[in-house]
Amino acid sequence: MARVIAICNQKGGVGKTTTAVNLGAYLAALGRKVLIVDFDPQGNASSGLGISPRFLQESIYHALFGYIEHDKVIKPTALLNLHIAPASPDLAGALIELIEVPEREFVLRRLLNRVRHQYQYILIDLPPSLSLLAINGLIAADEVLIPIQSEYYSLEGLSQLLETVDLINKNLGTSIHIAGAVLTMYNKRETLSRDVAREVRKHFPHHVYSTEIPRSVSLAEAPSFSKPVILYDPHCAGAKAYELLAREIVAQEGADPFHTIYNSVGRVELK
Repeated sequence: MARVIAICNQKGGVGKTTTAVNLGAYLAALGRKVLIVDFDPQGNASSGLGISPRFLQESIYHALFGYIEHDKVIKPTALLNLHIAPASPDLAGALIELIEVPEREFVLRRLLNRVRHQYQYILIDLPPSLSLLAINGLIAADEVLIPIQSEYYSLEGLSQLLETVDLINKNLGTSIHIAGAVLTMYNKRETLSRDVAREVRKHFPHHVYSTEIPRSVSLAEAPSFSKPVILYDPHCAGAKAYELLAREIVAQEGADPFHTIYNSVGRVELK
């Protein structure tokens, strides 16, 4: 049964999609079967894995409302073990259509319950707002992973997100767990990054992952080539950081027995 992890922060530009795509890629590389659910109408996770949202005839939106069977929306990627349920701009209309649906907060959860037995990890890339789409994504998840950009503005709104999760648990009978926070766009040479990291580790009331995701040209460039960084530049600092983060996630379940990884483009050594 999959661990379903929503990647969420109501602030945009903090690395949610970058984390969803590259964490998913490295979990798959470590031998886990992974599904990424692109639940953002912008469809950046989809395009980052080689699927253009503009030309999609079958997206997560169509499966959400029963226009197609759930298995038809899931697409393979260039990496073995990594699949994606892509988004299209149609998903923006779901905000209006969901209003009339009974138990509208649970629609994505019901959909994912049909496939979660096929995967070990399901990562949900959520939009940067606490909309009905985000609420659906949170309720569908067992855990929430919060990317926090290494700037002070990124700390604003964190308490609101944690309060929202608490309210959902209390009012809707869920038991969503905060898996932890991960610092992104970190520059160890900058005093600001170090200060923000220290504040987060001191005051954030939940787990903070040891891995810090650095600013990386290759991480920024990889989506323009429709690739996760493991296929674009696996030796860059950003790639190594997401490998370590994936290992931390896996280590939450127990020891990581993997020392090498395999994918559909060949063999890659993990140092």
